[in-house]
Amino acid sequence: MSDITLSAGSAPLTLSAPPRWARFFWQVRNVLLHSGLVLAVALLWELVPRFVLEDSTFLPPLSEVLAAGWALAQNGQLWQHTSASLQRVLGGYTLAVLYAVPLGLAIGWYRRLGQALNPLIELLRNTAPLALLPVFLLLLGIGEVSKWTMVVYSCSWPLLLNTIAAVKQVDPLLVKSARTMGASAQQLFLKVILPASVPTIFVGLRTASASGILVLIAAEMVGAKSGLGFLVINAQYSFLIPDMYFGIIAITFIGVVFNYAIEVLERRLTAWKPAPANA
Repeated sequence: MSDITLSAGSAPLTLSAPPRWARFFWQVRNVLLHSGLVLAVALLWELVPRFVLEDSTFLPPLSEVLAAGWALAQNGQLWQHTSASLQRVLGGYTLAVLYAVPLGLAIGWYRRLGQALNPLIELLRNTAPLALLPVFLLLLGIGEVSKWTMVVYSCSWPLLLNTIAAVKQVDPLLVKSARTMGASAQQLFLKVILPASVPTIFVGLRTASASGILVLIAAEMVGAKSGLGFLVINAQYSFLIPDMYFGIIAITFIGVVFNYAIEVLERRLTAWKPAPANA
């Protein structure tokens, strides 16, 4: 345990670092505070169907849902459907990032390019991806191409629009200072514009991940023979209600993991940002 000594006039003040057990206690406390609401919902889910509802057919207790999920894992169906959905959403999301972020940087950086593409962007951005689902299915069929295309399309707009906004919102004083110090256009873009745009770009990354999962699940419900969306809708049609709820839980879990992974990456790439006052 380390001590820190501060001099206040003639009387030294010694501040001791908290012991290990105290740090562990506060870590456990923070975990409980953050997960308390989730645990409360889980408890209600278990108790209400058992003791409040007369018929729990359409809302089975959480324990029955988890048991159904274990059975799905045991017979291999859970991994089969989860892997199918993950391949589609990860593939489509990656393709969208690879083209939408560079395009957004170019549109935000080159004013004439932005002026030329702005009418088309404004026209297409207001078309809901789910409204185009029948069009993609008609043109591309119910195979993998239509699902990947839907994910790419739905992820593109949050990525593109947030990247454009990120470049345009860079502090003009930073740009002016860099130019005053003789920075070339390439140096200005790589050393000033791009780093300053990263936080807003990550907003687009998080929004795009949620949008991609949402659209993929809808597409799998309409035209697929595998995937978590198919698992949910097929369980509903087959009256396997616990399986249906577990499929929904699996989809939610994937979304949470996606968001957490993006947040971790953001913290690594924006370590230069000052921490929030309430952190």
